[in-house]
Amino acid sequence: MTSSLFRRASVLLLLTALLSGQAGFAQMNSNRNTHSHPPHDHPDVGHPYVGMWITADGHIRHELLPNGRYIEARGTREKAYQGRYEVTGDHIEYWDDTGFTADGDFIDGVLHHAGMILYRDGRRPE
Repeated sequence: MTSSLFRRASVLLLLTALLSGQAGFAQMNSNRNTHSHPPHDHPDVGHPYVGMWITADGHIRHELLPNGRYIEARGTREKAYQGRYEVTGDHIEYWDDTGFTADGDFIDGVLHHAGMILYRDGRRPE
């Protein structure tokens, strides 16, 4: 009887350790995902960079929404990427929902991002 009780206690300890390890792993992943995004939830709704930014050929389209979210369309894929963004001065940081990050700069009314040049509503500045 003592050996049966010892085995049950060992199994309970093992299960407790496994379950707490899984909970810790889930918490670790949860923390990693939430820290990859900027801390704000209320960007400046009237910010001058909110709106549509398009490459000259129309293939890449970034819609910067007033709620701090963006949608990137590529060709016929209307929602190829989406996530959050934050603008500081003329610099923009992107946090894709999949965890990918990128940035860019607004120079003379043009968005320079990842080797691409995007124009407000697809129009080159005069």
